[in-house]
Amino acid sequence: MQSKWNLVWDNCLKIIKDNINIQSFKTWFEPIKPVALDNNVLTIQVPSQFFYEWLEEHYVTLLRKTIKRELGDDAKLEYRILMESNTQSTNPATVNYPNSRESSNYMNEMNMPGIFSTPMVKNPFVIPGLKKINVDSQLNPNYTFDNYVEGDCNRLARSAGMAVAKAPGGTAFNPLVLYGGVGLGKTHLVQAIGNFIKTANSNKSVLYVSSEKFTNQFVDYLKNNNVNDFIHFYQMIDVLILDDIQFFSGKTRTQDIFFHIFNHLHQSGKQLILTSDRAPKDLEGMEERLLSRFKWGLSADLQIPDFETRIAILKNKMHADGIEIPNDVVEFVAYNIKSNVRELEGVLISLLAQSSLTRQEINLELAKKTVMSFVKSVSKEISMETIQKTVCDFFEVPIDKLKEQTRKRHVVQARQLSMYFAKEYTNQSLKAIGSHFGGRDHSTVIHSCQAVRNLIDTDEEFKESVDELKKRIQLSI
Repeated sequence: MQSKWNLVWDNCLKIIKDNINIQSFKTWFEPIKPVALDNNVLTIQVPSQFFYEWLEEHYVTLLRKTIKRELGDDAKLEYRILMESNTQSTNPATVNYPNSRESSNYMNEMNMPGIFSTPMVKNPFVIPGLKKINVDSQLNPNYTFDNYVEGDCNRLARSAGMAVAKAPGGTAFNPLVLYGGVGLGKTHLVQAIGNFIKTANSNKSVLYVSSEKFTNQFVDYLKNNNVNDFIHFYQMIDVLILDDIQFFSGKTRTQDIFFHIFNHLHQSGKQLILTSDRAPKDLEGMEERLLSRFKWGLSADLQIPDFETRIAILKNKMHADGIEIPNDVVEFVAYNIKSNVRELEGVLISLLAQSSLTRQEINLELAKKTVMSFVKSVSKEISMETIQKTVCDFFEVPIDKLKEQTRKRHVVQARQLSMYFAKEYTNQSLKAIGSHFGGRDHSTVIHSCQAVRNLIDTDEEFKESVDELKKRIQLSI
C-alpha cells in the first residue's frame, strides 16, 4: 500500500511535469524521494547540497505553489539532504533544511555563521584553564577522497595526502604543502584529508581556515589585547589546515604569530597542511625563517588535468549530482575547457542552466553555444575582492560594512549588488558567496539576487546603476 506522502508527491510531480521541459524534470525532480508527511510538512530527500541549492534558486515558486495546491495554504516543504560518508553504515547521514522562503532564520538557529562551535563560550577561542575545546572543523563533508578524481596531474599530491590522513603528524610530510593554480583542486584535497582524519580519529581536533580569516582574527584579537588567547587556541589544534598562505605576503606581524604557532605544533607532533598558488621557493614578501619551515616536509604540485582526467571529473560531478549528459557533450566540454577543474564544473552548471531555462535538451549544439559564451566570459577570472571594491567605491561604502548586520539602505543595496555580481561573474557556490559577507547563508544570497533582478525590471535609475557597475567590473579584468 502506497504511503500518504508518496501519493501527495506523485500528484505534485504530475503538476510539475506539465510546467517544465522533460530534461529538467528528469534531472531535478525524478531523483527526489518523499520520506515523510507530518502536520502538513512534506519532507523530500535530495541527493546533495548542490541539488538543494539549485531547487531553491530555480524552482522554489513552482514547488511552493504545487505543495500548497495539494495540502492547503499552511503546507510547508522540508528537505533532507544526503551527506557523503566514509563509514560503512547502511543508513546514509542526512541533514534537514526547511524551505528557505518558509524559515529565513533557520540557518542562524543552526549556528551556521562563525568558525567555532563552542556553545558555553561566546569567545571562539580558548579561555584560561580550559583544557579541551570543541572545534567546528569548517570542513565541507562533500570533499572526500572518494570523489577526488586522481590523474597524472595530482597523483603525488593525492598519495601524500592519503599518507598524512592515515598518520597525521607521523610521517615525514609535515608540513604538507600543496601548490598550484586557481581551480585545480587544492582545497578539495586538503579538506578530504581533514575529513578522513576526523572519521578515523574522532578524538583529534581538525581545523580548516583560510589565511585571510586567520589574519582577520589575529587583527581583531590584537585590537582587544587578547593575542595570547589567539595563540593558545591555535596551539591546541591537532591538525591545522591553512589555505592560500600566499596571502601572508607582506603581513609581518601575522607571519610572526604564525611562525610561533607553527613551531609549537610541529614540535608537538601535530600535523600542518598548507596550500599556496605557487611553490614555497617562489613566494614573495615572506620571512626567510618561515619559508625554510615550509620546506621541512613535502611540497607537491597540482597541475592542469589532462583530457582523460577532465572527462573523469565531469562524470564524477554528474554522478554526484544525479544528472545525465550524452557522452559526445561530455567529451566536447572536456576537450575545450582545459585550464582548471573549477571552469569545467562551471561549464557543466551553465549547460544545465541553459537547458532548464530555455527548455532545450542537452545536446552538442547547446554545448557549443554554452562553451563559446563561457570561455569568453572567463578569459580572466573576476575575484570576489574586485567585485566588492568596485561596488563599495560606487556607493562610497567601506568594504567591512558589507559584513555587518546593519539595515542602512545604501549598505544593504551595496551588499545585495555585490552578491548579485558574485553570482554572475564567479563560479563560487551560494554558500561560498555568503561566507564573504559575514557568514550569511545561501538563502540570503538567493534573496539578494532576486531583489536586484526585481529592481532592474521596475526601477530605471537602478538599472542604469547596474549597467554602470557592470562596465566598471568588466574594465577591472
